[in-house]
Amino acid sequence: MISKTDNSAKKLSQVTSLETSINEQALLAPSKPLRVLITRPKAKAQQLALLLTQQGIINTSQSLFDYQRNASAHDIAKAIDHAEILIFVSVAAVEYTHASYPLSNDLSQTIFAVGNATKKALQAIGISTILSPPPQQEHSEGLLKLPQLSKVIGKRIIIFRGNGGREHIANSLTLRGAEVQYIESYQRVWRTLTRNIAEQWRAQKINCIVITSNDILIALLKYLTTATNDIDDYWQSQCLWLVVSDRIENNAKALGLTRVVNTHSANSQILCNTLQALSGS
Repeated sequence: MISKTDNSAKKLSQVTSLETSINEQALLAPSKPLRVLITRPKAKAQQLALLLTQQGIINTSQSLFDYQRNASAHDIAKAIDHAEILIFVSVAAVEYTHASYPLSNDLSQTIFAVGNATKKALQAIGISTILSPPPQQEHSEGLLKLPQLSKVIGKRIIIFRGNGGREHIANSLTLRGAEVQYIESYQRVWRTLTRNIAEQWRAQKINCIVITSNDILIALLKYLTTATNDIDDYWQSQCLWLVVSDRIENNAKALGLTRVVNTHSANSQILCNTLQALSGS
């Protein structure tokens, strides 16, 4: 049995670790004031923008894609009927699955959410029993560390996601002996950005960009390279890139970005706390 004192000490340790990381990374912070470009999908972008605005941090949002429904009620129902574990990897996965095939609290399967926002989306449609990783591990790796997913030999697992998502969860669970299937309940429709939008961001003095997926990182760098014929040294060497996982951090550095800060979480409050610390506000 874990005591309240042990839980408090654990939480304090997590906070202290985050603060230490932020202090070390603050050396990478751009010149103040911080002016943040949020590239998250619309709903999450609005959530983070509100938090930043409340802290007096200048920000603008530019979602790079929109969502549209991609799975039929028949396919979803058939998959759920044969599954023992359901994993939802995003808010959109919950919303678009539910729009095609209404979910309910009567589901007998064990249900997992990759993060707190996804968990809240499930709760909003009436599902109450949900397993998810702690706030600072809201990603695929954090989900896979949950003890309930350590012994899954022979288990039938459905992963609800968008088209073309990461294979890491499925591959890892397959190696653990599970039978894994995808339901791609939505698909991303990438936006076409105007060629002068990079100039607008420079005019707005954007000096920090929030990146929450590798697909967004690659798409934005491809756009910046196309818009300027070659990626501008400003974006590569002077702009701060705030990322949410080791995988994105490693890819960003491999692609030539030099000022990269890793929050290890896509949680909006943690992103806001990090940006607040970096801005000195």
